[in-house]
Amino acid sequence: MKFGITYDLKQDYIALGFSTEQAAEFDGEDTVEAIEQALQKMGFETERIGNIRHLTTALAKGRSWDIVFNICEGVSGFGREAQVPALLDAYNIAYVFSDPLVMSLTLHKAMTKIVVRHAGVATPDFAVVENESDIEKIELPYPFFVKPMGEGTGKGISSKSVVHNQEELMLVCKELLAEFAQPVLVECYLPGREFTVGIAGTGIKARTTGIMEIAMTQNTDHNFYSYKNKSEYHNKVRYTVPEPEMTEKCCQVAIDAWRALGCRDGGRIDIRCDESGIPNFIEVNPLPGLNPIDSDLPMLSRFFGMDFQTLMEQIVESAIERIHK
Repeated sequence: MKFGITYDLKQDYIALGFSTEQAAEFDGEDTVEAIEQALQKMGFETERIGNIRHLTTALAKGRSWDIVFNICEGVSGFGREAQVPALLDAYNIAYVFSDPLVMSLTLHKAMTKIVVRHAGVATPDFAVVENESDIEKIELPYPFFVKPMGEGTGKGISSKSVVHNQEELMLVCKELLAEFAQPVLVECYLPGREFTVGIAGTGIKARTTGIMEIAMTQNTDHNFYSYKNKSEYHNKVRYTVPEPEMTEKCCQVAIDAWRALGCRDGGRIDIRCDESGIPNFIEVNPLPGLNPIDSDLPMLSRFFGMDFQTLMEQIVESAIERIHK
C-alpha cells in the first residue's frame, strides 16, 4: 500500500513572508520526517506530496495513492482544513483524519459548541461578535474569555483575553476583529483547571490515548495556553497527569464530544472546569500536531506509555479499518 503525505511546511510559508506566528500551525521538516518514518516502519511505501498546490499539480498529472496521510492546515477561511480532504474526495482517494464537513465545522468554534451542546455535552455559554454592534447585544454574565473564532495554536490569546466589563470587551474585540479579520467568540469564563485529552479511533471504537493537565508556571504573565506560552512551554507550562477521578470525567466529556462531532482517526479535545469543578468542552482539534516531541497529542500519550510509533499505528489502523468496511 502506498501512502502519500500532504503537509504545509512552515519554512515554505516563512519564505513567502509569513511571520513566525502566522506560520505557527504549519509543520517543520522534523514532523514530516517522523510521520514518514513511522509509516515506513509499518511496511508502507511513502511519497511526500506537500501542500494543496503540490497536490493539485500531482492530481492534474494523473498521480494517485492508495491513501493519503493529510496534515495540511490550509491558509485562510473556515474551510482551510477541509480543502485537501475535499480535493481527495473529488478524486476518490482515501485519506487519514476527518472529512471536509468535520474540518469546516470544528474550525468554527461557535458552530462546534452548538453541536456538542445539542448532544448534551457541557460547554460554557457564548456569544459571537461579528462587528462592534454585536457587543451591546450580549446579555451573558461577566467575566468572559475572548478569542478569534477560527484560530489554533493559542493565536489571539493573551493577558487581555479575560474581560470584566463592556469597555474591556469592546477594546479586545476591536483588536481581534482587526488583526484576524474573522468573528470573535465570547465565552463565559471558566476559572477551573485545564486539560487536553488525546483520542484515537472513530465512532464507537474511539478511545482516549491519555490526558494531561495544563498549568502555567510563575514565569508567565497570564494563566492561559496562549501562542506565547505554547511556544515557550519548557519554561512557561507545567504538564501533569490528573487524578483518576478527574481523568475519568474528562475522558468521558472528550469521547462524547468526539463522537457527536463525527471526528475520525485521531485528535485532541480541550477541556476546562467551571467553578464547581465540572469539566466542560472548550474546543476540538481533529487535525492534531504530530511532532513526536513537542506536540500535545504525542506528549500526553507518552504519559500513558504510548510511544509515537504506537500512536501513529492506532491512527492509521482506524483509517484503514473504516476505509475497508
